[in-house]
Amino acid sequence: MAGLGFDPIAEAARQWGERWPAVDEMHTVTSIMRAQQLLIARLDALLKPYALTFSRYEVLVLLTFSREGQLPMGKIGERLQVHATSVSSLIQRLQASGLVTRVQHPDDGRTYLAGITDKGREVVERATAALTADKFGIGELDKDQLAEISADLGILRQAAGDF
Repeated sequence: MAGLGFDPIAEAARQWGERWPAVDEMHTVTSIMRAQQLLIARLDALLKPYALTFSRYEVLVLLTFSREGQLPMGKIGERLQVHATSVSSLIQRLQASGLVTRVQHPDDGRTYLAGITDKGREVVERATAALTADKFGIGELDKDQLAEISADLGILRQAAGDF
C-alpha cells in the first residue's frame, strides 16, 4: 500500500483545531494509536511463519519466564492484562498447535494451568530470533529515542494505574 503523500493525522489535527481544543493531545493520542496498529501488523507478519500472533507470542514468552513453565490461566490474564475470555481463546489456539498444554490444577479443581511444551519452547526461540533481528519493528529509533518513548509512556501508564 503506497503512502498518502501527506500525514493524515497532521491534517486531522489541523481540522480539529478549527473546531475544538486539545489539538496537541489529540494529535499525540492518534499518533500512538496508529503506531500501535502499524507495529502489530509488522510483528504479526514476522510471527506468521510460526503460526503466531503477537498476543499468542506474549503467552508463550510469559510461560517461558515462569519458573515451572506453567501458570494458572487467571495469572496469565493478570500478567498480560487481558480478560479471562481472551486468555481462554489464546490458550485454545496454542493448545491446538501443540505449543501449550492445559490441565486442571492438582490442588484446585476450579483452576486450570497452561504449560509450555517442548515444541512451544522451540517455536518461541525461533520467533524471538525473528523479532529481535527486526528490532521489534522499531529499529529506526536509536537508544535515546527508545528510552524517551518508554519513559513518556511509563508516565501515562502509571497515571492510569497500570502499575
